Amino acid sequence: MKIGRITISDRASAGIYADRSGPEIEAVLREILGAEADFVSAIVPDEVALITAKLREFADAARCDLVVTTGGTGISPRDVTPEATRAVLEKELPGFGEAMRMASLAKVKTAILSRATAGTRGRSLIVNLPGKPSAVRECLEIIAPAIREGVAHLRGEDPHAPAGQPSTTKF
Repeated sequence: MKIGRITISDRASAGIYADRSGPEIEAVLREILGAEADFVSAIVPDEVALITAKLREFADAARCDLVVTTGGTGISPRDVTPEATRAVLEKELPGFGEAMRMASLAKVKTAILSRATAGTRGRSLIVNLPGKPSAVRECLEIIAPAIREGVAHLRGEDPHAPAGQPSTTKF
């Protein structure tokens, strides 16, 4: 499985501080999916053109099964990740953002300010996550079953095939 992870942060992209959320995505997905995965990664500033270019690159050229972003999902003027993501999506999947916000709300009363979204581009599932490492873990744990099923569907596999049938989805 090929997974792209994109950290969207002006300060991390400028080297002002280390990216902690991107590596957390990789660590959590390795734990949750229990599969060998080939990761490609990038750090870009909060600029729509740069974010859309990287999303297209990972989905179209690199052919990632899953592309996960972290950062830029809030309401500050520089938070443009959802707009950039929607610009490249073919099908939006609002349930991802809704589930993450509702589950996070039990822990953080401001979780409803998140604008994270998800959707598909070609055979890639693209998911926005918050920028805080602890929120990355929390949200990935919430949406892991939907990621598994979504990737299987995009690969043209039956995620509900009877036991004993070989599956090429490695989770």
